[in-house]
Amino acid sequence: MTTTDMNMMGKITFYEERNFQGRHYDCMSDCSDMSSYMSRCQSCRVESGCFMVYERNNYMGQQFFMRRGEYNDMQSMRSMGMMFDNIRSCRMIPYHRGQFRMKIYERENFGGQSYELMDDCDNIQDRYRMSDCQSCNVMDGHWLMYEQPQYRGRMMYMRPGEYRNFREMMSGQRFMSMRRITDMC
Repeated sequence: MTTTDMNMMGKITFYEERNFQGRHYDCMSDCSDMSSYMSRCQSCRVESGCFMVYERNNYMGQQFFMRRGEYNDMQSMRSMGMMFDNIRSCRMIPYHRGQFRMKIYERENFGGQSYELMDDCDNIQDRYRMSDCQSCNVMDGHWLMYEQPQYRGRMMYMRPGEYRNFREMMSGQRFMSMRRITDMC
């Protein structure tokens, strides 16, 4: 495996205790249920790549984006916007080269106003005069969508595909800003 191949892969290590102590689990791909490897996660280290971590098994519940760095305890992750206190599953975000394209819609099932994005948008209301975004079609790239303007609040990872109804997917959550996941990992 070449150095380039290694850089395109991700690696995250989860620890049962704060400050990278206790039993640990090295992960280099998606993991739908970490309970067979450890009882809880209180710190983690992202050595390469980007990951979404989830509060429940099978990539369910609230999500948090993690890039290369050290996260020595859950309290420090909370101060960065993570809104849950244990990690139960994770998904590696593949490296994407090329353009980014996503079409957002005001209403579910691709109804109402629509706009195509190729760049980050910190506030859909200011930029497009859209009061709500309830569905989207991600055509190229990987994106993070946030419930509040300026990339704040709960987030959701969007990979290429159609997302017909955010209210059903995320218990009424709406999205007001979105950001491309670029080579910042």
